[in-house]
Amino acid sequence: MSKEIMPAVAGHISPFERIKRTNDNGMDYWESRELARVLDYTQYRNFEAVIEKAKAACLNSGYRIEDHFADVSKMIEIGKGGQRKVNATLLSRYACYLIIQNADPKKEIVAHGQTYFAVQTRRQELEDEQVEEERRLFLRGEMRQHNIQLADAAKNSGVIEPIDYAIFQNHGYMGLYGGLKQEDIHRRKGLKKSQKILDHMGSTELAANLFRATQTEEKLRRERVQRKEDANRTHREVGRKVRQTIKELGGTMPEELPVAESIKKIEAKERKLIGKACDPEEDED
Repeated sequence: MSKEIMPAVAGHISPFERIKRTNDNGMDYWESRELARVLDYTQYRNFEAVIEKAKAACLNSGYRIEDHFADVSKMIEIGKGGQRKVNATLLSRYACYLIIQNADPKKEIVAHGQTYFAVQTRRQELEDEQVEEERRLFLRGEMRQHNIQLADAAKNSGVIEPIDYAIFQNHGYMGLYGGLKQEDIHRRKGLKKSQKILDHMGSTELAANLFRATQTEEKLRRERVQRKEDANRTHREVGRKVRQTIKELGGTMPEELPVAESIKKIEAKERKLIGKACDPEEDED
């Protein structure tokens, strides 16, 4: 399941770094019994109480406990070649951060741990933010392209006038958003009329809408839908099926997802970075 712990190299290495493991998906994790020893907990049952407090803090913060705490069993040596099965917990970086916050503050190693995991958690947050921005930029671009293709397919199905296309789009939103029209979504998410819904969607919400658009386009063309009433019905049906899939998978309904920063700001930042890369300043000696 996991790769071996990386060996120590020259120079100072945090004890928390020494026991860090990496799973087959490249995600870092820590094993609770090893972490307990580093934090000077001689009785593991005392450390289990800290883990339970951390789990409660995780839940209260709105995160799923199972995403950060995985209870497992492992074999340990008990002397004379014997082994015994014991319980342990595999911990994400965030889980370790919560544990450190709930550990005995009188221990000096706990103070070091608070610094280590605070820095590591923030670093991971920044990396996750960058990945999310890249996903949003890609999906928003795909959404623009496929909306053009969807409009063309809808036109072939009798959706010709701008008012007709607005109604057609609303049917797709109503299917995916549990009956909410575009203006309802604006109001629910606190967006201004001038702000486009798609520009303020996170990657998860954008992906759901992209699937709605691509599948509707294909269905309209495949079934050669001719009447705009049938096109509206098709769009709403596809949106409803996407919503049903999200529900079956235990996902968050799109109307409940948070509003994201305007994609325009991210695009502007990207253009600025590209501009700097294309026109570097010359060093003056």
